[in-house]
Amino acid sequence: MIKEIDAGLIIKVRIVPNSSKNDLILEDEFIKIKVTAQPIENKANKALIEFLSKFLKIPKTNIEIIKGETSKEKTILIKILDIEKIALIKSQLTK
Repeated sequence: MIKEIDAGLIIKVRIVPNSSKNDLILEDEFIKIKVTAQPIENKANKALIEFLSKFLKIPKTNIEIIKGETSKEKTILIKILDIEKIALIKSQLTK
């Protein structure tokens, strides 16, 4: 679900577009993220990045979808080098 690499963190998420509210749910195998945006014209992906940016308190430019642009299951790179911030993010994204 979360993997630490030299460039930061890799997380696997499952996106649920068209939800009633933006939300993050921790599952065993992945992180489920609900967004209100529709899955058309890249709106859901933009909403996902914006939600993660606010939730993790990091700039949107530090978040990149590296796999699964058109899929509900996505691999996301969080570009961050601060060890303390990495530990904080890992604690926020684990049960």
